Amino acid sequence: MPWSNQSGGGSGNGGGWKGGGGGGGPWGQGPGNQPPDLEEMLKRSQDRMKQVMHGGGVPGPLAFLAAVAAAAVVGWYAFFFRVDPDELGVVMRFGEYVRQEPPGLHFRWPYPVEEVVKPKVTRQNIIEVGMRSASIDRGFGGGGIQDVKEESLMLTGDENTVDIDFVVYWRIKNAEQYLFNIANPDNTVKEVAESAMREVVGQSDIQPILTQARQKTEQAVLTLIQQTLDSYQAGIQIDQVTLQKVDPPGDVIDAFRDVQAARADKERLQNEAFAYANKVVPEARGEAERILQAAEGFKQGTVAEAQGQTARFLKVFDEYKKAPEVTRKRIFLETMERVMGGTDKVIIDSKSGQGVVPYLPLDQLQRRQPTEGGN
Repeated sequence: MPWSNQSGGGSGNGGGWKGGGGGGGPWGQGPGNQPPDLEEMLKRSQDRMKQVMHGGGVPGPLAFLAAVAAAAVVGWYAFFFRVDPDELGVVMRFGEYVRQEPPGLHFRWPYPVEEVVKPKVTRQNIIEVGMRSASIDRGFGGGGIQDVKEESLMLTGDENTVDIDFVVYWRIKNAEQYLFNIANPDNTVKEVAESAMREVVGQSDIQPILTQARQKTEQAVLTLIQQTLDSYQAGIQIDQVTLQKVDPPGDVIDAFRDVQAARADKERLQNEAFAYANKVVPEARGEAERILQAAEGFKQGTVAEAQGQTARFLKVFDEYKKAPEVTRKRIFLETMERVMGGTDKVIIDSKSGQGVVPYLPLDQLQRRQPTEGGN
């Protein structure tokens, strides 16, 4: 074999880095091609290491400064920590919460005695329910929004299906509760938000949710989420709930629009009927009241006139009893004056012998004088 220098090659002594007879090997024959001695190389490396350890290779002051610098770095990272302005330092000793530190530089015992967790308490976090905003990090392209139907489809109180996408904005309000009472904050907020939205939608009709009750729905969901998280002592503050999309499912949206149009026509016709009724009924009531008032006035006038006539007759009768002849004559004259006052009169004197007596119509002369003067 090529690694053996013995003729007839083949016995058990012929292999290895050191050859027998000529001192050759796999690197060729002759003294100039000897393989490196690994034992010698290891020995030299150990000697150099000992020299460095005993100060033989590095001057004493430089080694001291290097040691001091290394100790300072190790001490800095072991005994001190820094809290950024948007963070809060939560210190745990052997895994148990002991204190909180505000932003700045603070002392701690080195790990594993004390450990520091620094949650970002001022950052506003966002949870999307029913949709996922498109981003490269999420792995589905660079534009638009991806719907998550299993989260967005909900059943309303009037047994309709609605597709709702909404966003929840939250932040940390109690770092201790946030770190130690819930295991997965993002997932917890998401599941609580979805459950709260389903509960509120399940107690509402679809029409108000699609139109004027959006703000009311957002406030009701926010309140319910906050109450649930507070019962968990999650240490989370819900800042806002925003409805992004509230639509009927895409498969039935055309039929839904037809139903809504018919419902709008129904409401319009009902409103017109109510407006007509509100106009006609008051007019009829007013006319009826006017007739009643007129009848009441006629009644009272008739009664009053009858009472007056009765009182007049009684007074005349009293005077009649005092002087019957005078009273009869006066009544006759007044009656004749009332009857004859407005008629043309012809006076006949039977004693004159001529029958008809001409008379001078003074009233006609009085009416003609202004007319003649005008001509």
